[in-house]
Amino acid sequence: MTRALVTGASGGIGSAICRRLAADGLDVIVHANRNAQRAEDLAAEIRSGGGNAEVAVFDVTDAQRTRQYLEALCAHEAVQVVVNNAGIHADAPMPGMSRAQWDEVIDVSLNGFFNVTQPLLMPMISKRWGRIVSISSVSAVVGTRGQANYAAAKAGIHGATRSLARELASRGVTVNAVAPGIIAGDMSDAVFDESQIEALVPMKRAGRADEVAALVAFLVSEQSSYISGQVIGINGAMI
Repeated sequence: MTRALVTGASGGIGSAICRRLAADGLDVIVHANRNAQRAEDLAAEIRSGGGNAEVAVFDVTDAQRTRQYLEALCAHEAVQVVVNNAGIHADAPMPGMSRAQWDEVIDVSLNGFFNVTQPLLMPMISKRWGRIVSISSVSAVVGTRGQANYAAAKAGIHGATRSLARELASRGVTVNAVAPGIIAGDMSDAVFDESQIEALVPMKRAGRADEVAALVAFLVSEQSSYISGQVIGINGAMI
């Protein structure tokens, strides 16, 4: 059975991805750091529905401990699908942004991408099959006021995705990014009201986490084997 690690899986998009991949028959590893209980609850929900799920708790910003955890995780069976979903916001206009706000967002989203992905590459290469999907944001494509740190981190993932895709293209490993727009959930609900969404999104609604999960599920499937190095927007025609 193919094993799939989903980082930041305790949030709305991450949990939707876990549910969808489990429903598609993958053995899902539900990652969390601060919200371990949510991850445990989600894994239990998946198992109760007949899927396979386990929990992984580690800090993606801790390079050494992340590598140790992943090496132990792959000791008997490789992780061949990784969905880099871990990310945080620390929004502020850049003139008033603290160094801590900048560093924290870059560390989780961009350094976390490297810390998680790099140790899993050789097992994928050895099996000559793998899928790497990173969750980005429309902010990385068009820029968003007050999110220079977040946009920079996610745009960095776009560049890394394209380069890594070229490196792994002959090894059966695809590398892509998904860039959602406004997706309904606790984070967007706190920022956008219905009138703002209608003004910003040509489809006049927020997206759903399960719609993002469906795109991710396709990108990790065999049907997507000729798609690599792409940043795919899912944003209701915002751009």
